[in-house]
Amino acid sequence: MTQPQQPAPPAPASANNEPTPAPDLAVLTKQAMGWLHTTRFLITAAQLHHLPQYRLPEIAFVGRSNAGKSTCINTLTQQNQLAYASKKPGRTQHINLFALGRHGQTDAVLADLPGYGYAAVPKQDKIRWQRVMANYLMTRDNLCGVVLLCDPRHGMTELDDILLEVIRPRVEAGMQFLVLLTKADKLNRSEGAKALSIARLQAGGGEVRLFSALKRQGVEETALLLSQWVAKWTPPATVGVDLSGGTGNDVDTDQENPDGGHR
Repeated sequence: MTQPQQPAPPAPASANNEPTPAPDLAVLTKQAMGWLHTTRFLITAAQLHHLPQYRLPEIAFVGRSNAGKSTCINTLTQQNQLAYASKKPGRTQHINLFALGRHGQTDAVLADLPGYGYAAVPKQDKIRWQRVMANYLMTRDNLCGVVLLCDPRHGMTELDDILLEVIRPRVEAGMQFLVLLTKADKLNRSEGAKALSIARLQAGGGEVRLFSALKRQGVEETALLLSQWVAKWTPPATVGVDLSGGTGNDVDTDQENPDGGHR
């Protein structure tokens, strides 16, 4: 199975007892960005039972509608139209999965969950998708980590706090968690520092970073972190089949996307 590049273990000491230098950070970052660039659409699912089961780490991207989730995914993967923002915010109610891995192999999956909190969505639809997302976050066995997107100009909302409570037990059990404060280019230095300070108090042990697609702030650091999450992940005994040999014969990857057409 093709694995994403990761920091190498300590090398044996040389003849003069000096350790071999660790890989350069710039090299590791470049490898992580290259790995994320392999991302391709896998499948879209309207219900949890439609999601494939596999022994691969999955990283979920969640956040309020208009928090910049699609832009973040597209920036990290260096693909302009991989993740789609619905023309009607809050109306995209599918979980979209994306496979990562070089040479057609799959060694990780990104999950783009529906944005939440948009006022124009009927109340019953909000409730239904809040339940679906909560069930996904609590029960998805191969969930490696969660990336929460938040617009720092508005701060974390009540719905963000609810999501934090949902995933808290898994984070405390070791699941990775990152809060990305998007659209950081709209903040000055003091505002950015204040937003970081407040978010760290609310993140419940997760990491917090400023992120700007426009200025590429935090892009490479986030890419490296995600690759490290995958490199350290160990599948629990309950995780399903291994699809690391490729996706072509395992799932239908030509599913219709929520806004019409095909990926």
